[in-house]
Order: sequence, then C-alpha cells, then structure tokens
Amino acid sequence: MPSKKIITIFGSTGAQGGGLARAILNDPNSEFAVRASTRNVNSDKARELAQMGAELVTADIDVPSTVHKALEGAYGAYFVTFYWAHFSPEKEAAEAKIMAEAAKATGLQHVIWSTLEDTREYVPLENDHMPTLKGIYKVPHFDAKGESDKCFIDMGVPATFLRASFYWENMIYFGMGPKKELDGNYSITFPIGDKKMAGIAAEDIGKCAYGIFKRGQEMIGKLIGVAGDQLTGQEMAAKLSKALSKGIRFNSVSPETYRGFGFPGADDLGNMFQFYRDFEQELNKVRDVTFSRQLNPELQSFDQWLAKNAQRIPLE
Repeated sequence: MPSKKIITIFGSTGAQGGGLARAILNDPNSEFAVRASTRNVNSDKARELAQMGAELVTADIDVPSTVHKALEGAYGAYFVTFYWAHFSPEKEAAEAKIMAEAAKATGLQHVIWSTLEDTREYVPLENDHMPTLKGIYKVPHFDAKGESDKCFIDMGVPATFLRASFYWENMIYFGMGPKKELDGNYSITFPIGDKKMAGIAAEDIGKCAYGIFKRGQEMIGKLIGVAGDQLTGQEMAAKLSKALSKGIRFNSVSPETYRGFGFPGADDLGNMFQFYRDFEQELNKVRDVTFSRQLNPELQSFDQWLAKNAQRIPLE
C-alpha cells in the first residue's frame, strides 16, 4: 500500500489548521497524513491531534530552520498567520515570506495560503473616507496577508489562495455577541448598514481546505473564498433571536463610531467592517457559498451553526 501524502499544517492547534487536521484524520480513506506543526507539542490540543493519528513536529513560524524541517518530505502544507497575537502586519509579512521560501526550498507540490484582500487595492491610502492605520495600511490584518500573496507567486510556489470569512465564533470568544441594553433586550453591533456579510463556522474553513487538497493540481493558482452564509445584520439578529429565544436587534452604527469603541484593534475592525459594507458585491462574489459546499458537503449555514453553538454565546 503506498504511503500517504504528508500535509504539514501550521496553526494546527488553532481554528483553521485544527479544522483541517481533524477533517483529514476523521476520514479513514484519506490519501493524506497530518504533520501537525506547533510551538508546544505537549499542549492539550496537540496531544489530542496525536491521539487521532497526527505526527507532531515542533516549529516556530519565526524561525526559518524549524519551518524548513517541518516541511521536509511533505507533499503539501497549510500556511496561516495569526495577526491578533502581535498586532503587527510587518511580522505577518515576514512570516509569510519565511513560509514561501521554505515551501519553495523543500519542493512542496501543493500549498494553501490562508490570505485576505489587500484592501489598499480597493481603497487608496490617500482616501480619507477610511482612515489610514499604522502609517501604510487601511485594514492591517487584511493588507499584509494580501500583499504577501505576491511572495508565493513570485517564488513559483504551487499555491491555492484561500480567503476565509467572518468567523461566527467571534460571537463566543471575541465579544461580538449580543449585549444587554437598558431596556432588557439585546443587540449585536456591526457597522455594515444593510449589506450582507459573508460568515462561516471556523471548523468549516479547515474542511473546505481539505476539499481543496483533495482536488489537487486543478486548484493551484486559484483564488478560493469560503463562506457558509451571507447575511445582513438584521438577518443575523433575527436568527440569533430565534436560537436564543430572546429579543435581539441589530444595532447599526457608523464605522466611525465602531472605530471609537476603544478596545484593542477597534480601529482595524471598524475599517474591516466598512470594507465589507462598501465592497459587498466584490467580497461576496469571491466567497461563494455554493462552491464552498462542493468543497465541504458538511458546510454549515448560520442556522445550523446556531443549533449547535447558540448556548455557548455569552449574553452580557
């Protein structure tokens, strides 16, 4: 029996990489094996993957030699960076360059790079309608990823460029769920007006990535956006109300108001939501729900995700 093709997964204990690792490991007929790259092979999440059959390897995205070692002998890799750990677009760009160089040097046959739009291609820096942040960015946690696409292209890395959507888990873990108002009702607050925003269950991103790897060479060079639903704020509020059996309204604020909320990254996220609002058609055209379901037949809609997760959403 031929040996399985090794996929090295960076961020294997995180939302995207973990979803991909589990998708492969839960498929008894998979042609792939998982090499889970992590800074801490003794963490609970890493041990759980090992118990499922993953090979664990210690690697640090910021140390090129460890990235090279993690990729040796692999067929492919899943590359993802986590901006919110350091709030530095320059660091993200440096990490992407390390990944691209290592992928090229080790001769990988298929890479998925988890990327996002470089919003400056849509909103020039001189456009004051959206503030410029950190001197040279509009949406820092998007722009450095999008700019780094060029690294993979210029180096000739056989890559698929994967664009995710708004994680519905942000309502559980990042304080974007319903907040209690003075009248006792609840509201969700997003500065997207009446526009539809693409969203997805975090686990489904990894499952879609698995679908890309299964399709193989036909996906190289492609830009693939994934989403489980495209909903307005009003629609999200209505679905939350039904799932939680509480009155939840959509609080439509301006991007300026959201940027002024003062929590770390509020200006970045305010610009992100403005980008979602102002370029609704362009972003949602890329994030094709129908094609996402072809990649991942288990793709969840927001209603389906709520059926499993509504009770995990803290009501503040």
